[in-house]
Amino acid sequence: MNWSARFLFYLLFFADLRLAFAEDLPPVNAIDPMIGTITKRTDADFYGLGKTFPGAATPFGMVQLSPDTITGGDNASGYNFLHDSIEGFSVCHLSGTGWYGEMGNFLVMPTVGQLEVDRDRARSKFSHDNERASAGYYSVQLDRYDVRVELTATQHAGMFRFTFPRHAKSRIQVDLARRIGMKSRWLKHSRQFVEFVDEQTVRGWMDCPHTDGGWGQGAGKVSYRLHYYARISKPLIKRGVWDRLKVIPAVAEYEGANTGFYGEFETAADEQVLMKVGVSYVDMAGAQRNLEREIEGWSFEEVHHSARESWQQALRLVDFKGGSAKQRTVMATSLYHCFMEPRSIVDSDGRYRAADGTIRTADGYQFRTVFSGWDAFRSHFPLLTIIRPDVIHDAINSWLELAESTGRDYLPRWEMLHSYSGCMLGNPAVSVILDAYEKDIRSYDVDRAYELCVNSVERFGNHPHGFAPGSLSHTVEYAYSDWCVGRFAELLGKHQDSEKYYRRSLSYVNIWDPSVRWMRARDNEGAWIDWSKKTNYGQGCVESNPYQQAWFVPHDVQGLIDLMGEEFFEAELKAFFDNTPEDLAWNDYYNHPNEPCHHVAFMFNYLGKPWLTQKWTRKICDVAYGLGPYGLGGNEDLGQMSAWFVSAAAGLHPVCPGDGMYQLTSPVFDEIVFKLDPQFYSGKTFKIVARHNSPENVYIQSALLNNRPLQRSWIAHNEIARGGTLEFVMGSTPNREWGTPPPLSNVPQAIERESKVSNAE
Repeated sequence: MNWSARFLFYLLFFADLRLAFAEDLPPVNAIDPMIGTITKRTDADFYGLGKTFPGAATPFGMVQLSPDTITGGDNASGYNFLHDSIEGFSVCHLSGTGWYGEMGNFLVMPTVGQLEVDRDRARSKFSHDNERASAGYYSVQLDRYDVRVELTATQHAGMFRFTFPRHAKSRIQVDLARRIGMKSRWLKHSRQFVEFVDEQTVRGWMDCPHTDGGWGQGAGKVSYRLHYYARISKPLIKRGVWDRLKVIPAVAEYEGANTGFYGEFETAADEQVLMKVGVSYVDMAGAQRNLEREIEGWSFEEVHHSARESWQQALRLVDFKGGSAKQRTVMATSLYHCFMEPRSIVDSDGRYRAADGTIRTADGYQFRTVFSGWDAFRSHFPLLTIIRPDVIHDAINSWLELAESTGRDYLPRWEMLHSYSGCMLGNPAVSVILDAYEKDIRSYDVDRAYELCVNSVERFGNHPHGFAPGSLSHTVEYAYSDWCVGRFAELLGKHQDSEKYYRRSLSYVNIWDPSVRWMRARDNEGAWIDWSKKTNYGQGCVESNPYQQAWFVPHDVQGLIDLMGEEFFEAELKAFFDNTPEDLAWNDYYNHPNEPCHHVAFMFNYLGKPWLTQKWTRKICDVAYGLGPYGLGGNEDLGQMSAWFVSAAAGLHPVCPGDGMYQLTSPVFDEIVFKLDPQFYSGKTFKIVARHNSPENVYIQSALLNNRPLQRSWIAHNEIARGGTLEFVMGSTPNREWGTPPPLSNVPQAIERESKVSNAE
C-alpha cells in the first residue's frame, strides 16, 4: 500500500471511530463487528469467548463474507483476533457458537508470485493496525502479498475488492474443499465441481457431507451442497485447478475431492481487481440469478452503501437515546448480532431446497435455518417477538415444513441446514411456539404445531421415571417444556391434555434431595448420583453446576420456594450473586458467559425485592459487555448473549417465555422506542423512558404506564403490543415500596402439588 492510500485508510478509520461516539448520528455508525472476535485465549480454554466474525453481512442474510484465520478445532467463526495470519476469506459463517464450526466454504485468497495451493502455506501475516470493520464492510492489508482486501455483501452474494501491487503474476485462488469444522486435512467423502464459463466467469458446487466434518466435526449431521457463480473484473490470462496439492492447468472443468481453482493476471501498481460471487443451496442457476439480481455492475461502493443501509433500516426498529459512548456501541452491535439468525436460505426468485431434496417455492414465509435452540429461546426469540415477529412466524412455519420433509414427527432442538443435530438439551422449539401463540403470532397450522409439540415432549422428556436419569439439567428443562405444552393445551381448550402436562411440569420436585438441601441427579434406579458440593461443575449438569442449574424452574417459582423454604431460597439467591467475582467472568456462581443463568437476576422480582434485580442487571450490562475483541465474556451463541443485553438495557426481560410477561428492571438508556410491526400488533410504537437516569441512579422510584401509575414489577406482552409509553423515575437508593411481584406460579392451583409426581402417566 502506498503512502497516499495508507493516509486515506487511517483518515477513514479515525473518522468512523469519531462518528461511532457521536450521539446524534445513526446507530449504524456505532456497530463494531470486532466486538467478541476472540474464540479462545489459549487452546486450554474450554468454552472460550465471543467467537463472533468481523466480516460483512446483511440482516438475516445467507452470505457472511469474512476472514478466516483457522480451520478446525472449536473455532466456529473461523476467526480469532489473537491470530496474526489469514488463510483466506470465505462466504458463509456462524456467529459465536461452540462445538467446532460449520460453513466457511469458498475460501478466497489473493496472492502474487509463485502459486502455492496449500492454504496453510499460502496464508499471510497481517496487522490489526491495517484492519477495519463496520456494518457491511471489512478490509485488511495482507503483508505477505502487499494486497489490500475489502469485503461487502448482499443477501445472497458477496463482493471482494483487491488492491494489488505491480506484479506479473497476480492471482485469485479459491479453495473449494475447505470447511471450518473439517475432521482432517484431506476430505474423503466430499466432492467439488469447477467450470470455467469464460475468461472472467467460474461456476460450480461444493458437496459438504457430515462424514467429512462440519458442525460438531460431523456429529451434528449437517450435510449440504452449496452452488456458486463467480465473476472477476479482469480477464484471466492463466487458469487452472488443483486436487490435493496437484496443480492441473488449463482445464475447462473439473470434479474432485480436495479441489480448488485459480486465475492469474498481470497488475499495475495499486490496481484494483474485483470479484463477485453469488451462492445458492438450490442450483448453479440460482447462484447466477442471485448474483445478477443483487450485484449488477462492478461498483463496490454501491454494494457497500446498500449493505450499510440495510443495517440502518434494521436498527431503526429499536431507537435508543442516552447512555455512554460505550453503551451505545454495545447496544448497536448487540442489535447487529441479534439480526444474524435465523437466516433465510430462499433464493432471490423464491425457490429453496427442502430437506427431502425437492425444490419448493416460498409461499407466505421465508424458509429459515440455524436455530440455536437451547440458547435462543431464553432471550433472542422473545426479543424477536417484539421487534421482528415476522421472523418468528417464518421460523415456526419452517419447523413445521421441516418435520414433514424430513419424515420426522417432532421439532428440532438445534437445527442447521435441515439437520436435527440434537445438540444441547430440552425442547426449546416448544417454548418458542407457545410464546408466539401467546403473543398472537399464529399464521401457521396451529393444530399441527401443537401435535409436534406433544410429539417432542413425549419423545424427549422426564417420563417414565419422573426425571431424566443421570441429569439434573435435562430434568428441569423437560419440566419446563412440559409446562409449555400444558399451557398451549389450555389455550386451545384441550383441558385433559393441559392437566396431564401441567402435572408433568412439576417433575423437578423428584430431584430435590433434602439430605443435601439441593437438586441432585438420580440414576436409572432412582438412586442419587455422587455428590460433592453444589458449586462443583457437572454432577448431572450441562455446561454448569447444580447451583446454577437448579434455579431453572421458571414456570413454577412458588413450587421452588416451597421446596427450598422462603428464607433459604432468598439467602441462597443473594449468596449466588454476592459470591460472583467482580469481573463476571466464567465462575461457579452467577455465570453470565453461559445461558443456564440468564434468567436468575430477574428472580428477585418474584421475592418482592425488585431493587436487587435492578442492581444486578445494571452491573451485568456494565461489566459483562464491553468494546473490542474481548467485549463478550462468553459465546455469542447466534444472538442470545446480545439479546439479553438489548432486553435488559431496555428495562424488561422474560423469565418464563410463554407466560406473556416481562420482568421490569433498570433501563440503561434514557429512552428506547420499539417500532411495532402493524401486521402483528395494533400499536405503532412502545416507548420506555427513564427520567434522571445515570450510572448512580440505577433504582426505580416509580413508574407510569400510559400516564397511569404502575406499581407492579412486570408488564404483559399485550400491553407492549397495544403501544404506549412506560416511564420510570430513577434514583440512587432503592425504593422498597415499589414493585409488587408477578404471579409466582404459572401452574394452576387446581393441579395438586405432590412430593413426587406419579410416573404412571
